[in-house]
Amino acid sequence: MPLFRMTPKRLSLLLAPLLVALAALPAWAASSLGAWRISREGILELRTTPGVQLQAFFEEGSGGRGPRIWVDLPGAPQRSRTISGGGAIREVRIGRPDSGTTRLVVEFQPGTRLDPRQLRLVGTSRDRWRMDLRGVQTRAAVALGEGNMEAPTIASSGWTGSSGGGGGGGNFSSATTPLSADGLPVVPKGRFKVVLDPGHGGPDPGAVGIGGLRETNVVLDVGLQVAQLLQARGVQVLMTRTSEVDVDLPPRVTLANSNRADVFVSIHANALSMARPDVNGIETFYFQGNDSRQLAASLQRQMLAISPGSPDRGVRTGRFYVIRRTVMPASLVEMGFVTGNIDAPRLADPNFRRRMALALAAGILDYLQRS
Repeated sequence: MPLFRMTPKRLSLLLAPLLVALAALPAWAASSLGAWRISREGILELRTTPGVQLQAFFEEGSGGRGPRIWVDLPGAPQRSRTISGGGAIREVRIGRPDSGTTRLVVEFQPGTRLDPRQLRLVGTSRDRWRMDLRGVQTRAAVALGEGNMEAPTIASSGWTGSSGGGGGGGNFSSATTPLSADGLPVVPKGRFKVVLDPGHGGPDPGAVGIGGLRETNVVLDVGLQVAQLLQARGVQVLMTRTSEVDVDLPPRVTLANSNRADVFVSIHANALSMARPDVNGIETFYFQGNDSRQLAASLQRQMLAISPGSPDRGVRTGRFYVIRRTVMPASLVEMGFVTGNIDAPRLADPNFRRRMALALAAGILDYLQRS
């Protein structure tokens, strides 16, 4: 194969995978990107579904824009997102250029010089890829990434969930009703910034309830949908995690405080005991301050409206780290008990999680509209 395929200011980078005779995923499959990271030493690594076919490209910077590298993989992501970079890396974007493709874009700061002749995307195993970003001074950059690079890859036929993570709790399927922001409160576009914090993640599943229902799966699925709804209303959204990765509590708070967010919402599901399925209910916590209390009340009201029969456990003060150490209005929601005979079947239902996401988005937007 030729070293490069030249297009105007664009180069297709050489792929050097291991020789495995496996077909690419069909276009309708979920994203084949399982995890990615860029180390402080400037190494881009990808974890994918085994045997997928990748395409990598380079484009020179121009017009005040830095150069960029992007990789196209089979299967589309659930949502597009942007991750701020550091050092020579301006940002990383995950998007869907079409209905059957995931595109990971690494955009560098203006003035960054890359030699495309030294850039190679190399397959190091059936599901691992690596590119050395030679010539880029990245030691000052923070390490970036999503997901667990050391985790075993989940085969495309073994996971139908929308939360991008897996394991435990059986089949975690997607909602059948399309997600739409129609009818949600309207706020000025570009004015507000919200941090969403799906609790737990990675090796910490949170509560585990009836039928093996795991809190981490529930809250991540709901959180991603809330983000999509808020973005549709012109709200900038930052998430403490977007995949099944372990995030400690201080970085969650730092993300919100350092980005001067207007609102912080931590999303959880409750649990008591498998011997107490009679305990159900929705509750929302805040630490102190009238603004946080009003945010919590707005979220509680909206959650109860879509969950008839689930007891109202109220708006309460709490000393949870993530709402105690954040400096903006902050709330922690408990969407129901994964151990409850009323709440657990609802939380396991993808269409209920869609309605819960709409409720949380409505609660946040209603608060922002009044602020």
